Formats: sequence, structure tokens, C-alpha cells
Amino acid sequence: MHPYHLSSHQKIPVPLAEAWDFFSSPLNLAKITPKEMAFTVTSTIDPAQKMYPGMLITYKISPIRGIKLDWMTEITQVMEGKYFIDEQRFGPYKFWHHQHHFKAIDGGTEMNDILTYGLPMGIIGRMANTIYVANKLQEIFEFRKKKVAELFGNYPEIMK
Repeated sequence: MHPYHLSSHQKIPVPLAEAWDFFSSPLNLAKITPKEMAFTVTSTIDPAQKMYPGMLITYKISPIRGIKLDWMTEITQVMEGKYFIDEQRFGPYKFWHHQHHFKAIDGGTEMNDILTYGLPMGIIGRMANTIYVANKLQEIFEFRKKKVAELFGNYPEIMK
């Protein structure tokens, strides 16, 4: 398997506690995912439930129009207010390890995502990554940046 990497960095003009509360809730993921992906959390999750290591979350997702896939991730690590990690247990990837890091900064919160993933099917998977998957993931992360700026306010002095 060939591992691929993607990282994203964003400054958000809200206190760390507010950013953490939003991003550590699996129910908010649909709010920052492009509508055409038809992303739906299928797990029964109490909105008041705090994220914890071992938490399993199931989704339906449509990465290609008309194709619905089941996906399950596990929250493997949580350090309250600092980071959490989700890993795929079954779904479209051979391997998925997504780190979400948060840090208080002047005027808000700095958020860093580090994604490492792999695709099944050897050379076919590598071709699919080159032709479609890497670009699609980059588009999703760019969409999220714009949506987060919309949701939390896009203040030029902190967005630099």
C-alpha cells in the first residue's frame, strides 16, 4: 500500500473551547461537507455525548454521484481541547488516519488537520488517487475552510 498525505491549516476567530465543541461533535461534520456528497451520520449519537476513545461512528457518503457507501470510523485518541484522531474501521479506503489538532492563539484558535490514507487495489488505487481521490479530498478540505469561515466569521486579521 502506498500512503498519501494531506494537511490543512486554518485560523478561526473563536475561543478554543468553542472550536473544540463544534469540531469534536460528529454531528457537525455534515455541516462542513459538500452537499453533493450526501454525507449522513447514521449512528445514534446523543448531541450532548462527548467524544471518547473507542467511539464508533457510522456514515453514509456518496463520493461519486449516485454511489452510496457505508463508512465507519473510530475515535482512537482524544486529548480534550488539544486533538482527536479518527481511523476508518470499514469503508472506501484501505487505510484512513485523520488527526485534528487545536491550539489557542491570539484572537482565536488554530486548527490543523493531518490526513494519511491509502487506497485498495494496488496500481489501480494509485491511478484512482492521481485521477480523482487526491483532488476530491483537496476540494473537500477547501470547502470546509470556506464553510468554517462562513460559520465562525471570516476576520481578515486572524485568517492570515
